[in-house]
Amino acid sequence: MTNIAVLLSGCGVFDGSEIHESVLTLLSLSKAGADYQCFAPDMEQLHVVNHLTGQVESGAVRNVLVESARIARGEIKDCNSLDVTQFDALILPGGFGAAKNLCNFATNGSECSINPDVAAFISEFVLSKKPVGFICISPVMIPLLYGHGAKGTIGTDRDTAEAFTLMGGEHQNANVHEIVVDEVNKVVSTPAYMLAGSIAEAHSGIEKLVAKVLAMA
Repeated sequence: MTNIAVLLSGCGVFDGSEIHESVLTLLSLSKAGADYQCFAPDMEQLHVVNHLTGQVESGAVRNVLVESARIARGEIKDCNSLDVTQFDALILPGGFGAAKNLCNFATNGSECSINPDVAAFISEFVLSKKPVGFICISPVMIPLLYGHGAKGTIGTDRDTAEAFTLMGGEHQNANVHEIVVDEVNKVVSTPAYMLAGSIAEAHSGIEKLVAKVLAMA
């Protein structure tokens, strides 16, 4: 049976993994008959956001792995424990955690870098030439991981697309129902809540991304 790694970045759209995107990814994998294992880095979040008010909670500290465990119902592993030979592909849901915790795109834009543990984790799949699916804002890491000319989408946001291009990637605009496939690098991306106005719209692209990643695996 196909076994897919899912990399989370916390719990909650404003400072971690987008919960709808994460659950839709796991649901799509399960419905397709695939097994999955959630992972997250054992590190402090950039900051903690009150999701009711949208305000940063001064002095509050949360751990990305511990928070991600909420989504995974406790069935989660530190990304440093990866044995890539046990997995056929990787998928990264979005949420601001992907741009704040997995990398620092939210603060550094096109000058961003990926957390070393996260970079090592994803690079295991890159070097093994295994498919990787990037959802929502997480595709901003594609150029840093795959190099010049790697294809991907974050939807239609001009500033983010320009940053993607500045980092060496080849951005392709896509609507919420579409996926962009880089066949050479085995990379699939979809905008999800970069454009989605509802959970049903987010599901449309995510389900297609999961199906394509599984087909490539």
